[in-house]
Formats: sequence, C-alpha cells, structure tokens
Amino acid sequence: MPTQPSLPFHEPDAAQSPVVQPADATTPDPDAPVIDASAAIDPDAPVQVELPVEPPRPHPSLRARRPWWTRLLGRLLAPWIVLKIEPQAPAQFVDGRPVCYVLEDYGLSNALILDRACTEAGLPSPLRPLPGDPLGRKRAYVALSRRNAGSALNLATSLATNKPPAPVTTHSGSLARLLEAHRADPALDVQLVPVSIFVGRAPDKNTGWFAVLFSENWTIVGRFRRLLAILLNGRDTLVRFAAPVNLRTIIDEGLPPERTVRKLSRVLRTHFHRIREAIIGPDLSTRRLLIDKVLAAEPVKEAIVDQARRDKSSAAAAWKKAHAIAYEIAADYSHPVVRSVSFLLTPVWNRIYRGVLVHHLDTLKQAAPGHEVVYVPSHRSHMDYLLLSYLLYTRGIVPPHIVAGINLNLPVVGTLLRKGGAFFIRRSIRGSALYSAVLSEYVAQLVAGGYSIEYFTEGGRSRTGRLLQPKGGMISMTVRGFLRQPTRPVLFQPVYIGYEKLMEGNSYLDELTGKAKAKESIWQLLLGIPKVLRSNYGQVVVNFGEPIRLGEVLAQHAPEWDGKPVPEDQKPKWLAETVDTLAQRINININRAADVNPINLLALALLSTPKHAMGEGDLRAQIALSQTLLADLPYSDRVTVTPHTPEQIIAHGEEINVLERTRHPLGDVLGVDDEKAILLSYFRNNVLHLYTAAAWIACCFQHNRRMSLARVLELGRSVYPFLQSELFLPWSEDEFGERLTRTVDLFVREGLLERVSEDDGGILSRNAGQSDEVFRLRAIGHSLQQAFERYYIAISVLVKNGAGTLSSGELESMCHLAAQRLSLLYAPAAPEFFDKTLFRGFIQKLRELRLVWPDENGKLTFDQRLATWAKDAKVILGRELRHTIEKISPETAKPSA
Repeated sequence: MPTQPSLPFHEPDAAQSPVVQPADATTPDPDAPVIDASAAIDPDAPVQVELPVEPPRPHPSLRARRPWWTRLLGRLLAPWIVLKIEPQAPAQFVDGRPVCYVLEDYGLSNALILDRACTEAGLPSPLRPLPGDPLGRKRAYVALSRRNAGSALNLATSLATNKPPAPVTTHSGSLARLLEAHRADPALDVQLVPVSIFVGRAPDKNTGWFAVLFSENWTIVGRFRRLLAILLNGRDTLVRFAAPVNLRTIIDEGLPPERTVRKLSRVLRTHFHRIREAIIGPDLSTRRLLIDKVLAAEPVKEAIVDQARRDKSSAAAAWKKAHAIAYEIAADYSHPVVRSVSFLLTPVWNRIYRGVLVHHLDTLKQAAPGHEVVYVPSHRSHMDYLLLSYLLYTRGIVPPHIVAGINLNLPVVGTLLRKGGAFFIRRSIRGSALYSAVLSEYVAQLVAGGYSIEYFTEGGRSRTGRLLQPKGGMISMTVRGFLRQPTRPVLFQPVYIGYEKLMEGNSYLDELTGKAKAKESIWQLLLGIPKVLRSNYGQVVVNFGEPIRLGEVLAQHAPEWDGKPVPEDQKPKWLAETVDTLAQRINININRAADVNPINLLALALLSTPKHAMGEGDLRAQIALSQTLLADLPYSDRVTVTPHTPEQIIAHGEEINVLERTRHPLGDVLGVDDEKAILLSYFRNNVLHLYTAAAWIACCFQHNRRMSLARVLELGRSVYPFLQSELFLPWSEDEFGERLTRTVDLFVREGLLERVSEDDGGILSRNAGQSDEVFRLRAIGHSLQQAFERYYIAISVLVKNGAGTLSSGELESMCHLAAQRLSLLYAPAAPEFFDKTLFRGFIQKLRELRLVWPDENGKLTFDQRLATWAKDAKVILGRELRHTIEKISPETAKPSA
C-alpha cells in the first residue's frame, strides 16, 4: 500500500520547499515500451509496443566532443535555461545502438536545449554525427518541419511569378535519408527518440508578469519572439523524451520508400500534437467562435424555433435569448490569466497549507495523451477546483474547463474563474428546453474539441464528509457529446482530495445544526481573505484514482452500439444504464483512492466513546489498530496512509488545536468538546468505507459474546447491498465474504477474538467484561453502528404502519423525524444520522431488492421477508435500543370509524 512520505508536522520554509511535494516516484519503468510506428498506419489507432530486450548501457558517443561553436553558444545560453526533464531517467530507454532524436521543429535554440538536456540525462549528444553520418549533416537529430518554411516565402514567390504556389513538403528530408540509409545498410539500426520542448511551463518559479505573454502556445513564432521567450521563460523549460521508435521494424515491412516516410511522419506528427495538447491544451478558439458554433448547431436552432413558438415572439428574439444563455455559460479561457493567477496562488498555498502531496499522477500522464479527459473529483471545499487546476498546470498538464454553479459568478471573481476555464451552469434546468439545448451543445463542442473538463458528480459540496449520491446530468451530456462525434476516446479520471482542516468548517457546522446555507457574496469573500491567510489548514493530499474508459463501459453495457455517431434526437435504451454505471464507478474509484491522515485516525478513535475522550494509552492503541487494519488488509493499491506513529499523530492533533489534554495523576485524558466532535465526524466519514468489514464484525460482537463464523458471513452478505450502496464499496457479495474471513483472522491474531470451536465453520468469542480488547473492538464497530440503527428505524416504521400505508416520500419523512427524536432521547448522534438522503438511499435499495414495492396507489407493500430481515437486525442492536426505536416510530393517523 502506498504511504505518504514522512514529513515533519512543522511549517515548511516556502523558500526551501515547494508547496507541491510529489509523493510517488516519477522514474519510468525499466520495462517501459518502445513505440512501434510500423503498427500505427492510422494516426488515431493505438500504437503497438515492444519491450526492450536488455537494460540500457552508456553510449560511447557520450565521450565524443561537440563542435566548438555549439559549446560556445551553449555556455552563452546556460544562464538563461533551467530544464525540467521528463521522465527523470530517459537514458534507460536507449541501449548500445546509435541514437537519433526527432524534434517537432527546427531551430538553433531547440538544438542547443536538446543538447543540454541530453548531457544532463546521460544521453548521446545530438550535435555529433551518427556513425557513417547517414543524415549527411554532421548531427544526430532531425525535425519534422520548419515552422516558417513554405509559407510566406512560397506565397510571395507565387504572387511575383503569377504561378500556383509550389507544393509544400509534408515530411522531413533528413528523415527520408535516414530511412534510406537503413535500406542500404542492413546492419544499421538507429533508435529514433521523439523529444518535445516547451519554453515557459513552470509558473511557480517565474517572477515576472510580462513573461506570460511569451509562454509556450500554438502560435507560430519567429526568431525574435523565440529569443524573448527564452530570456523571459527559459528557466521554466520542459523537455519530454518519449520511448524510441524502432526504425528497423518499419523498414522490414517492405513498404515503398515514399509511403514509409509519410507513414512515419504522420505517426510522429500525431505524437507531437498529442503531447502539445496534453501540455498546453487544445488550440483554443475564442469564446465568440465557440458560441457561434453552439448557436449554429441543428439541435440549438430547433430549440430556438420552439422557444419562439412558445413565447409567441420572433425568431430573432428567441435567438437573442439563446445567445445570452450561451454567453452566460461559456468559459473565456486565457493562458496569460491562468499563468498570472498561478503566481498568486503559490504563496497562498505555502502560507495556509503545510504541503500538498500528490499521488498517482504519473499514471494519468501515461494514459491521457489522445484522450478527452474528464476530471471527476470529490467535492468538499471551494478549494477543490483551484487546487486541482493549479496542480495540473504546474505538473505540465493543461487545466480543465470546470463546471461551476451560477452562484459563483460573482463580480470580479466570476470573471477570473471564467478566464481560468470555468463555465457556469444553473442549479436547475428543468422547464427550460432552450437552456438545456444550449448547455448540451456547449458540452458536446468541448468534448469534440478535445478540451479536458472537470465537474463534481455529487452536484454540491458534501456537508457530512461522505460521498454524496452522484447526479448523472453532466455525465449524460458528456456521453451524448461523445456519441454524437465518437472521434476521441473519453477517459473519466476520479480524484480524491483530502484535507486536515476545512475552510468552510464553521459554515458546515452551522448547516449541520439546522441553520440555512449562507448565500455567497463578493463582500463575504473579501472579508474572509485575511482570516484565511492567518490560518493553518494542515496538509492536503490529492490522489488520482483508477481512470475509467468510456469505451470499455460502452462495450459492456451497449454491445449493440456499432461505433457510429448517434444523433442528438435518439436516446438509446442503454444510455440511462450506462450513465448510472459510470456515476457509481466514479464514486467507487474516488473511494478507492482515499487518503488516511492523522485527523481521520483521531476522529475514528475519539468519536467511538460517549464523551469523546480517551486515556492516552488507549488512544495510542486504537490508532495503532486502525493502522494495522489498513496495512494488513489493504483496501486498494491507491489508498495512502499517513506514515506517522500514534505518538506523532497525537502530538499533531494537539499542535493544530484538535485535541485537548486534561492532566490527571492516573494518566492524561485526551478529548474534544461537542462542537469539535461534530466537525470531527466529517473527517471520520471521509474514511468510513475503509473499515466496513472490520466494523461489521465488531458490530456482531457488540451484544453477542459468541457467534459462529458462518452466521457472521451470512448476516454480512444480507446487509452488504445496503452498505455497498451507501458507502460505494467495490466488492461483490462473495468478495465481501472473503474479506470478512480475512478480517476475522486478523482479529484473532490481535487478540480481539478467539476461536473456541471448529463447529459450524468455527465459533468465535470475544472476551468477557470490560477488557482492553473489548474496548478496542467496540470502538471499531461504533462507526458503523448508527447505519444499522437507521436501517432498523426504516423497517420499524414500515412494519408499525403496515403494508400499503406509506409512500416512499412519507416513509422518508417519518424516518427523519424518528431519527431526530432518537438522537435526543437515547444518545447524541452524528449529524448525518437523520439525513434524509441516507434514508432515501436505503428505501431505494429496498425497492431494488424487491423487499418492498409500490402498489397501484404508490404505497409501499412488503411480505414476510422484511420481517426476517428485521429479525436479523436484532442480532446487531441491543434490546434497549430496539425497544426505544419501536416505541418512537411514528404512525400515520388512523381514519375514524
């Protein structure tokens, strides 16, 4: 299981340590594939690979000297250039064979930067000729094109001579000579290494505002502008090496020479285009041009006609309304603004956070080129989209276009967000066919144009720390946009963002205790900035989960789709199922990339006690048990866990004012007050799903001293569908049963349970009385206990009122009231205990399993199976609690006789 690197809990020096601290190694795999261009006739077809036969060895040409003039120019350029080389060890890709580099464009600066990068990476120099000099130019690099060649000069010559323009060469002559040399000499076997160079890609190191005007983009620039770009941004130069192309394999295909060079040029051009698009984003059209495309689309034109008919107005008036909607929605991405804002954010992150750890980003970098990437992060704070965009940008990935609520379109702030790629949508679009058509078309244009997108499938920020049930609106628009123009594969990238402290913590506390949500305003934002800058919000972790390929989901749920475009007016039967599957898988993969920080572990332990307090020794033991469960029974290979010891975690909790220590002669007591306990429930809920199996077993032994393993597994399987739906768990029922068995083994090893008999699959027993083992077992089970209490409330209300009496909505409201009353009478509960959405999800799962179903009047009816399920629940809940639930369960008013 990956763990966070061990970092001290003190504030890092911003001058010494960058705010973004990578956690996973970026060194490429020694078995990284070699591009086989011979298999990629279609530029959009997947590139086949072959593995290198042996580990890399230093190349003898490293000892060769370069021409004196290149060494002189290199020294002149050196003070202005600082390189970031990706991957960190590109030399492992090459072996003893000669190496020739291929660039996207010619240029003296590119050659010198490439030579400098090769020297730093331990690669052969590109400024020395290949053996036998097959290029005939005393160098070991080629380029696909000259940026200015064949354009202005060709056109001027044509106008002067009154002749048609000469055909522009579409491939490199040097590349053709290199391929011809391979045909002439069967012993020649050169490795062709593609190299991309970007000047101006690390804004966190830039100090000048004027430099943003000369950053890397899609514009063709001349020598003078390139010189200015190097002078201003040369210290932020990115050089990305790719795996070598196997030229000998291409030659062995036996294609005609002209076709071979065209094919190789096409493959390389596609590669460079995809890398450039991944680094600086697609060649952005202006906001006006994109809006024109939206309004010119057939679905929007039809919606305009319908709107005019409904309003009994002219088509021009309806068009103006559509135009206003499009301008309200559309982003206005500005590269200079993005770079400028990144300058401002760097000191902010360093001031308010103790570091931002990033995990598994390299896997995204490998998968993203050639894909339409849709980022789908968890949503817990307004910092989420700023933080994710900043991280992507500083790591060489273009920031996405972000779906934002219209409530954030505030003066000044809204403009900055729009310039940063945000596009604004209304909270509800029901009843507005024109708005829906414009929004759908805008999203479709983004998908077709290769713009990466970001949205929160939960719809809004979670106030409880749990993932909210996903909403499928934006997912549906994305899928339909792809189906209309299935030219670029779509990749959904789940992202888990974990905090130690939330900026919105106090407002969440107010909302959880019943206050209405405060409306955002520019004054509220401005007045809150000084307080934010004076605060310390601990460490943030951003984990990239396992990506989800839309093509694979469609192959599974829409096997009849033939890959051809699906018109907008067609709604295939499989579309709804595909969207629902994607929504659930996104939340599952977010949870599978969770991070467990010190505050999560403190919350799990302290909230399990009535007074939210523990002796210091008990707290250390409980934290150690939680860490052992995660280490020995890993939830996923993408889950990360703090590496700190229980002692360090307790010290950190005191340092950031989460824990309060009460001195006592018999041993110090550590705890939190009621207000902090409510906030801590948020952080416990972040990681609740990671302990589901352990908590279930612990719950079985809360009110039972002995139970057979078979009974534990049987009850676990029956309750698992409800837990899976609520916590977005990744296992099947059989896999959950296997995990329960492994968890029992761990509990036996830790002394929490013991096997007293081998009958019935083994009889398990816990200790009697109030031993330390019983205390720890009860603490593990507490986090899940309230879920079973909610389930029993719903069952009790149903049974008490009888079949055919309550609708789903009525049952939900009654459960909400009963849970509130139980919390007042029995014991304080976490705020989400009486959350209507959790009852709604449970009722929906009852309907899916056909334990209840609506009659012809929409009232829920059930049979004996529900009573059996309720009987099983009695095994988990104590008699006193069951009696209280049954007593307070409300009844509908009986009609008078």
